[in-house]
Amino acid sequence: MNRRFLFVLGSARAEGNTELLARAAAEQLPGDVEQHWIRLAEHPLPDFVDLRHDSDHVRPPSDSATGLLLDATLAATDIVIASPLYWYSVSGLTKRYLDYWSGWLRTPGVDFKATLAGRTLWGIAALAHAETSVAEPYVGTLNNSAAYMGMRFGGVLLGNGSARGDVLKDTDALARAKTFFAQDAPFARFPYDTPAG
Repeated sequence: MNRRFLFVLGSARAEGNTELLARAAAEQLPGDVEQHWIRLAEHPLPDFVDLRHDSDHVRPPSDSATGLLLDATLAATDIVIASPLYWYSVSGLTKRYLDYWSGWLRTPGVDFKATLAGRTLWGIAALAHAETSVAEPYVGTLNNSAAYMGMRFGGVLLGNGSARGDVLKDTDALARAKTFFAQDAPFARFPYDTPAG
């Protein structure tokens, strides 16, 4: 299967620091790698309703925001969560998208978990803090989501920036962006899992 990257833009503003960093990383991908960019603010999802223990699960129509995101997620070999660090985790728009994964696990005919197993989840975030350790809850959210789904996790590319364009001054982040998607992504493990061996 040819690699298909889905970039899920979770910022409330267009062309912010996280998106700029994501685009810098995406520029390094080979020309034959398909890229699909979706700005969550332009495709707002309704409030998520937890129907785990109900039987009324239906596939959303493809012309809805929910259907668009489901289809794009299923088609991707690599899913890139490009969300700024909001209150030390992913943005509300991004969290809502991830909440929908719970519903898609039970959507008939989708096999959501089996389809995503073995694929790769990546994260890209701008944060307005000098200490990157404050992003650990963000990294944990993505790592644990990938572990639950049986996915690989490529880690999170972090850059510093608050005002629009600040991240372009973060030369270390831009250098990391050049090789971010070239690295091998291991299978994600929960923090309590121990490596085999």
